Amino acid sequence: MPDALRYLSGFGNTLSSEAEPDTLPRRQNTPQHAALGLFTEQLNGTGFTVRRSENQRVWLYRLRPQILDRGWRRRDGGRLVGQFHNGIPSPEVMRFRPVPLPETPTDFLAGLTTFAGAGDPSTRRGAAIHLYAASADMTDAAFANIDGDLLVAPQHGALLVRTELGRLHVAPGEILIIPRGIRFQVLLPDGPSRGFVSELFDGHFQLPERGPIGANGMADERHFLAPVADYEDITTPWTIIVKQGGLLWEQTADHSPFDVVAWQGTYAPFKYDLRNFNSMGSVSFDHPDPSILTVLTCPMDDHGRNAVDVGVFIGRWDPTEHTFRPPYFHRNSAIEFNAVISSPATSGPWQPGAFSWTPYLTPHGVSSRGHAGELDRTDGVPSRGSDEAIWLQFESTYPLKVMPWMIDHDSRDGDYLRQFSGWQTGVLVR
Repeated sequence: MPDALRYLSGFGNTLSSEAEPDTLPRRQNTPQHAALGLFTEQLNGTGFTVRRSENQRVWLYRLRPQILDRGWRRRDGGRLVGQFHNGIPSPEVMRFRPVPLPETPTDFLAGLTTFAGAGDPSTRRGAAIHLYAASADMTDAAFANIDGDLLVAPQHGALLVRTELGRLHVAPGEILIIPRGIRFQVLLPDGPSRGFVSELFDGHFQLPERGPIGANGMADERHFLAPVADYEDITTPWTIIVKQGGLLWEQTADHSPFDVVAWQGTYAPFKYDLRNFNSMGSVSFDHPDPSILTVLTCPMDDHGRNAVDVGVFIGRWDPTEHTFRPPYFHRNSAIEFNAVISSPATSGPWQPGAFSWTPYLTPHGVSSRGHAGELDRTDGVPSRGSDEAIWLQFESTYPLKVMPWMIDHDSRDGDYLRQFSGWQTGVLVR
């Protein structure tokens, strides 16, 4: 399905859209009589009195109020969790083959599986990583995550995501940001879909500061696309599902939640094509820190610790001289989750859909075979990474725990650690 939808652009901008003319108030937010008898609703993503540059809110003008005359009931969340007491703080580096697509009809919500997490959404501190594998549309149902922002990265099969503010078509190689509290529905225009999800309990995703890089480079605000207002007037039963405090709840509505005729504000879902990222790098010697490949971030404090960083590795030149070009051996004060969105056929086990896990301060780096091959390289010619490759990385300063069902998962590559043996050891010369 080609992406024929219209969008607004500009991450963090105050945007506005109306599906019917003259339904968006021009001089005020809450007129006594809204156009066409619409109901006014404000959705706040931040506290009222934060600095203006940080304030996030959106005004919605809709056919019906969202408050309902019936209560909530608990819903089984399966392996989608928000409490991580049973997680395992394993120090072991792991690699996983692509998770199989469902053989029975499974929608996006039912297909979510928590991989790892830390913290507590009730305190708004922490993060989680989920996998999804879906084969069916969400039918007459909408989901809202009260616990945190969601960043969704399809790897196989596109998503058509209907939100209260409008629709977005998200293909592999793109990411979707759904701020907490916004209701959405996921359809599968290309059939079964699989991918990765980062959940942020702290704050909201934001663009990193460029610092010494200057005014340009990395991700650009204009490449982030928000939906235009696109409403439906449907009065059949709908299931509204929320995740709050790590638990799923549901209630029944007698109408579709996607009835917003107009909206304006800064609190909106966005999609971003990772291929638009302007990669930075060294042009002399040594690797710069991978923080210059950060697409989105959420600082946890002012000491350089981030709740979540989202990085991307795409085709780019490496012109460094007399430098060990593969990733050097390192131990980082962050967890690393690396996911292969796309890769050339010659990538061996790093096929699209594969992913790896590196715990906090755990040694990792290139395999012994890759290390030996790099030492045998004699040319100093600049090299270019494959333009077919897109690797997505989630980092967090939180020491996430891996859920027990992933430790013994059928997709775990039991042979992964074997590549880290057979080193050409150093020789001490006296």
